[in-house]
Amino acid sequence: MPASRTSTLAIAAMPALFVLLWSTGFIGAKFGLPYAEPFTFLFVRFVLTLTLLIPLVFLLRGDWPESPRLWGHIATSGLMVHGAYLGGVFYGIYLGMPAGLASLLVGLQPLLTAALARPLLNERLNPLQWVGLALGLVGITLVLGSKLNPGDGGLFQGFGLGALACVMVALAGISCGTLYQKRFCTGMPLLSGTAVQYLGAGLLLGLGALLFEERHIDWTPTFILTLGWLALVLSIAAILLLMALIKRGEASHVASLFYLVPPVTALEAWWLFDEALPPIALAGMAIALTGVVMVARGKRSTSKGNKSTATQATKSDRVGA
Repeated sequence: MPASRTSTLAIAAMPALFVLLWSTGFIGAKFGLPYAEPFTFLFVRFVLTLTLLIPLVFLLRGDWPESPRLWGHIATSGLMVHGAYLGGVFYGIYLGMPAGLASLLVGLQPLLTAALARPLLNERLNPLQWVGLALGLVGITLVLGSKLNPGDGGLFQGFGLGALACVMVALAGISCGTLYQKRFCTGMPLLSGTAVQYLGAGLLLGLGALLFEERHIDWTPTFILTLGWLALVLSIAAILLLMALIKRGEASHVASLFYLVPPVTALEAWWLFDEALPPIALAGMAIALTGVVMVARGKRSTSKGNKSTATQATKSDRVGA
């Protein structure tokens, strides 16, 4: 096969590869949490990631944030975008929530962000976005309703309100962090900014592990492979792939790719862990994701952004890192 054709096929496959890699964040949680508590697991992951990511920033001669003030804002956004978000997701899965359902719930982030942007940033919602918000609520009601099972010691099948509360904290964290980042982190370099965010999140999760967990890790081959995958492939390789896609001028397309993460995660969870969703839940997932797309598309149709704005939006909208 000619080299040019191989290169063309590789470029065409990049978006699909990105979605596949991003979806494995929830699957990695499912694989690794039997061997380590959530905060401890994530703290070790961020330490390993930073050990590799910081030298990579210097190797690629990436720019660092320009001022101490911006460093502080980026670290604060990391507390929410990665610390609260991943901490909530991992703890929810640790308490029994299916990985596919967790992915869907936090995938509603554009809906909550749009709702919060109205009072906090004085952004108006157009009719398409209001319809999208309504569809999102209907969809998630159908999904959660299909999991109701009050007679089994918990409100839902396999998990209780504690797991749901943890994932709601994750949803609030990623949504508030997105708004904070868009307001205070303009001009954040993607690679080095991510390192600063991981640093802030790592400090938060390390404190959580110190205060609330026993910090024991069972270093089985499964855990080591899972940790390596999340640190190397998801937290570093996927970020580089994101940068490559943005560099090719596809920031808006990358943002749209995140809509595919929940169904891909649900398919992976069904294949690997037999996490089946009944037909009504599948219908609810489709309705909820349609609402998410409508909210995001409605926002883009009412604003004109340049490349740097699109880059920031893509970075802010990403989930599952």
